[in-house]
Amino acid sequence: MSELQVDAGKKGGTESGKDGGKKKAKSAAGDSGGRTELSPPPQYIDERLTLYTKLKTEHEALMAERATNNSRAIKVTLPDGKVVDAESWKTTPYQVACGISQGLADNTVIAKVNNGVWDLDRPLEDDCSLQLLKFDDEEAQAVYWHSSAHILGEAMEKVYGGCLCYGPPIENGFYYDMFLENNEGVSSNDFPCLENLCKKIIKEKQPFERLEIKKETLLEMFKYNPFKCRILNEKVTTPTTTVYRCGPLIDLCRGPHVRHTGKIKALKIHKSEYRKRGFQEVVTPNIYNSKLWQTSGHWQHYSENMFSFEVEKETFALKPMNCPGHCLMFDHRPRSWRELPLRMADFGVLHRNELSGALTGLTRVRRFQQDDAHIFCSMDQIEEEIKGCLDFLRTVYEVFGFTFKLNLSTRPEKFLGDPGVWDQAEKQLENSLNDFGEKWVLNPGDGAFYGPKIDIQIKDAIGRYHQCATIQLDFQLPIRFNLTFKRPVIIHRAILGSVERMIAILTENYGGKWPLWLSPHQVMVVPVGPTCEEYAQKVKQEFHNGGLMTDVDLDPGCTLNKKIRNAQLAQYNFILVVGEKEKTSNTVNVRTRDNKVHGERTVEECIERLKQLKTSRSRNAEEDF
Repeated sequence: MSELQVDAGKKGGTESGKDGGKKKAKSAAGDSGGRTELSPPPQYIDERLTLYTKLKTEHEALMAERATNNSRAIKVTLPDGKVVDAESWKTTPYQVACGISQGLADNTVIAKVNNGVWDLDRPLEDDCSLQLLKFDDEEAQAVYWHSSAHILGEAMEKVYGGCLCYGPPIENGFYYDMFLENNEGVSSNDFPCLENLCKKIIKEKQPFERLEIKKETLLEMFKYNPFKCRILNEKVTTPTTTVYRCGPLIDLCRGPHVRHTGKIKALKIHKSEYRKRGFQEVVTPNIYNSKLWQTSGHWQHYSENMFSFEVEKETFALKPMNCPGHCLMFDHRPRSWRELPLRMADFGVLHRNELSGALTGLTRVRRFQQDDAHIFCSMDQIEEEIKGCLDFLRTVYEVFGFTFKLNLSTRPEKFLGDPGVWDQAEKQLENSLNDFGEKWVLNPGDGAFYGPKIDIQIKDAIGRYHQCATIQLDFQLPIRFNLTFKRPVIIHRAILGSVERMIAILTENYGGKWPLWLSPHQVMVVPVGPTCEEYAQKVKQEFHNGGLMTDVDLDPGCTLNKKIRNAQLAQYNFILVVGEKEKTSNTVNVRTRDNKVHGERTVEECIERLKQLKTSRSRNAEEDF
C-alpha cells in the first residue's frame, strides 16, 4: 500500500451526527497522543448498515428474479476477436476470466464492458465487448488506488468517527479528507493504528458490494454527514445513484472497485526496506526535451543510444536513466542543508536503444526497470550514506542467497573536478568498505570521469559473476544543474539493477526450481478420481485464500501418477493428493517436487505450515516442511 495520507478538514460542516467527531479514543502511545480504535464505534455506522442491509436484501431478490426470468444466451467478444458464450444477469467478467485461466482471473484488476469500466462480479446484461485490465493499465491503477482509499476511509471512521469527504485516486496513490469537529488534530502518532487497521481490513478480504439506491433514501442514510448530503443535493441529478460497501464502510461512489480488499497488497519486501531506510518513492516523466539531456551531458555522449523523436519542431527522447529528472526535483525549490541527506527512489521504466546484436533474452533489453535511487548529500555525509547502501545491498542479497564481490574504482586519468575532493571522497568510500567487513579489491583508475564508484558483482549457482548493483559518486551533475544550498554530492545507487536482468539471473540460479516464497507454482492439488474433484476444488480455494499460488489438475485423460509427474516437472513445490480418505477427514497427502513424501496432514495445518515457510523465506521448504 501507499504511505497513508490523512487530511483533517477544519471547515466544511456544522454537525458530525450523533457522535461523529465528538468521541475520542484512548491514547495508544502514551503522551505521544496516538489513537486506538473507538469503542464503541460511532453510532452512525450501525444505523447506516441497518438501512443498507434492508436495501441489499431487496436488491438481491430483484437480481435473482432477473436471473430466473430474464436471463438469455449472450455473446461476449474479447479483444483478440474470440467470442465467448455467456448468460445475461448471471455471467460475470470474473467468471469469463476464470474460463480463460485462473491466473488471468487472479491478476485482473477490473473489467471494461463496451468500453466502460465494470466491476468483475457485476453480471453482464447483454451482448458486449469485454476487456480484462491488469495493474499495468492506467484505468486499472485508478481503480486500485480508489479501492485503497476506501480501506483507508474505513480505518479512519473507526479511529476518528468524523465525516468522510473526498477520497480520490491520485498518481500512484490516494488520500482521504475527513471533517473533524472542534479542530481536532491528526498526529503522525496515529498512523501505526491506522496502518494496522488497514492491514487487518486487507487480510479480511472484505468484498466490495455495489448497490444502486434512490436519492431520497441516500439522504436518510447519510444524514449524519453534511458533506455527503450537499453532494447529493447539488451534484446528483439522477433519481438514483450508487454506493459501495466494504466491511462497515458505505460510501457514495460511482465505482467500480476491485473484487475484495485482499486485492490491495501490503508493501513488498524490497519497497518496505526503502521506507525503513528513509527513501521517498518518486515518479518522473518517461519523456523529456533533449535540452535536459544537453544540460546533464548525456546528449553529447549517449544520444545514439536514446530513442528520440520530434514534437512541434523540438527534439524529445525517452529517458534512459532517472538522474537528470531527480536533479530537477531537487531543484524545484530552495533547499536547506537540514534536508540532507535527501534520498529518492524511482522504479520507473527506462528505454535504451541497444544494438540488436547486444540483446540477449532478459539480461539485456531495450525497455527495462531499475530499483533506481539517488541520494543528495554533503561531502561529510558520504561515508555514512555509503555504509547504509552497503547494508541495504547485503540485506537484499542474503534473501536470495547470493554471494558477491566488491571493487573500489578510483580516479581515472581523464577526470573532472578537484583532485582534493576526489581524494576525500575515495577515502570515505574506503572507510565504508572497511567497516562493512566484506572482502574488497582496489581497482585503480577505473572510476567514471565524474566520480569514484563501488562495483558489485553477484555470484550465481554455477559460479558466474553478474554486474547488478552499483554505488556511484557524482560531483558533476550537481554542477551542471547548479544545485544549491551549497553544492551537494549525488550518490547513484541500485541494488537489483535491471529488474529484468535480475529475474533472468534468479531463473538460472535456481535452475527453474524456485524456492517456495518466490515460486509462481507453489501448490498443485491432485484428485485421485472424479468423485474427489469437488473436494480438490475446495482444497485449492482454501490454499488460494491462504495466499498460496495454487492450481488443481482435473485432466480426465491423465492417470494419478501422470498428474503427479506433470506437477513435479512443472516444479510445483508441493503436490497435494486427495482421495476418498482425505475427503472424509478434511486432509491432504503431501509430497514434493523431488518426490519426498510427508504424508497426511489436515488442510488447516498444511496451510499454516506453508505460510510459515513462505514468510520465513525458507530456501529449502520442501525439506523443512
